[in-house]
Amino acid sequence: MNFGGTLRINKFACFTVIFILFVIIYWRSGSNSYPTDTSDFVNLKYLLKGAIHAAERGGLKVTDGKNHELNVKSKGKTQEGANDPVTDADYASHCAMYYSLKKAFPKVTVVSEEHSKGDPDCEKQEPMDVEAMMLSQKSIENLLDEHVMAKDVTIWIDPLDATQEYTEALYKYVTTMVCVAVKGVPVIGVIHYPFPPQTYWGWMTKQTSSNIAKVLYKEENKEKPRVVVSRSHPGRVEHIAKEAFGPKTTFDKAAGAGYKVMGVVNGTYDVYLHETAIKKWDLCAGDAIIKSVDGKMTTAKGDLIDYSADSPVKVTEGLLVTRFDHAYYLSKLPNILSATP
Repeated sequence: MNFGGTLRINKFACFTVIFILFVIIYWRSGSNSYPTDTSDFVNLKYLLKGAIHAAERGGLKVTDGKNHELNVKSKGKTQEGANDPVTDADYASHCAMYYSLKKAFPKVTVVSEEHSKGDPDCEKQEPMDVEAMMLSQKSIENLLDEHVMAKDVTIWIDPLDATQEYTEALYKYVTTMVCVAVKGVPVIGVIHYPFPPQTYWGWMTKQTSSNIAKVLYKEENKEKPRVVVSRSHPGRVEHIAKEAFGPKTTFDKAAGAGYKVMGVVNGTYDVYLHETAIKKWDLCAGDAIIKSVDGKMTTAKGDLIDYSADSPVKVTEGLLVTRFDHAYYLSKLPNILSATP
C-alpha cells in the first residue's frame, strides 16, 4: 500500500469547524451570564429577580418606617377632595427600589411615583448582583432566559401603595410594586405585602408565584358578582355597578390598587371597578399578574393600557379588572362610566 501520498487540508473547512466550535463553547459558557452595562439587551428573567428583590427591599423600608416619625406631608388634594399624603417611608422605599434597579439595569427606563427630594444619600444604595441572586422562589431558576432590547423596557414602581392607610395603621392594604413593561405591554408584575411579608409575582405566558390561588370558574357568579371599590375614591361605582350587574351585586371597599387587584387574582372578588383617574404605577404590576392568570385589565371602555415611558401617567377612562368573563362585565357597563381627566 502506498502511504506516501500528500494529505491536502481544506483551510476554509477547518476555519469553519473551529468557528462553529468557538460559538458553541461561548454560547454554553455565556448564555446564563448577565449582559454587561454596555449591552443593548436585557434578560427578562434577571429583571424578574431584580423586581422581586427591589419590591422586598422597599418593603423593609416601609416596615422600618412605621417605627419612626412618619413625617406625613400632603402632595395636594385628589379631584375627589381626598388628601394625597406622602411620608418619609415613601421616599426611603423609593430610594431603595429605584436606585437598586437603575444600578442593575442602567439602560432601562424606570418610572417611580416618588423622587429623592434632592437627598444625595438616596443614590447610595447597595448594588444587587442579579446573576448570583438566589431567591426563595426556586422555580424562577428553571425558567428559560429571554432577552429583549433595553430601549423597549419601562419599569414602573410604586414604593408605597395605600399611603393614607399606612398613616392610619391599616397595614393589610399596604404594598410595594414593580412592573416590567416591554413596548408598553406589562409582562412581569411583582406585588409585595410588607405586613406580614408576602410576595406575589407573575410573568405573562410563563409562570406565577406558587402562592397565587387556583381559582375555579363559577358561572353563577355573574348573577351575584362581588365587586371591590376604592375606599377613598369610590366615585359613583356602587350605583353604576348595581345598575349594570344587577341587584344581587355585593360590594367591599378596600384601599390600594395592588390589594384590590390581588383580591381579584386570588378569587376574593369577581370584579375590581374604578371610575376616577388613577396612575399607572398603581396598575402596571397588577395588570401583568392578572394577565399571567389569563384575566384582564382594561379601561371601562375596553381599551388596553399602554405603559410606555412616554405615555400619559394617568388612566382617565375608568378601570375594569376581572379574572373571568371580562367581555360580559364590560358589555354591561354604561357609557357614562368615565373618569374626569
